[in-house]
Amino acid sequence: MAWGKPKPPPVERGAFMRLLPLIIFLVVVLGFAFVGYHIYLSMQKISAAASDKMHQKNVVFTKDGMKIGVKELKTENYVDTTQGFLVKAWNLSSWPGYKSRLWNQDAEVNKAQSRKP
Repeated sequence: MAWGKPKPPPVERGAFMRLLPLIIFLVVVLGFAFVGYHIYLSMQKISAAASDKMHQKNVVFTKDGMKIGVKELKTENYVDTTQGFLVKAWNLSSWPGYKSRLWNQDAEVNKAQSRKP
């Protein structure tokens, strides 16, 4: 005979009560998976939008790195633009005190002057 009251026999739990911790665990894991999946989808959309925007500016990301393209410019357009800027610069420039040594020379300019004591 043992001291104290005898312990009552353990109550048999139902099948639902035994599966309740597993169900709670699965619901929490599914919640995290749902949130993670939507974060993944959002990042893919942002990446695609950024890639399209950069592609419009002739910048392409590849496995090897980033490649930058140059917009095609025809030689004739390039020469016309360059020549136009040179003509504008020439027309807008002025040298008020400039006298060439090769042309428009006065006879007295090249003449040596004697020194006055």
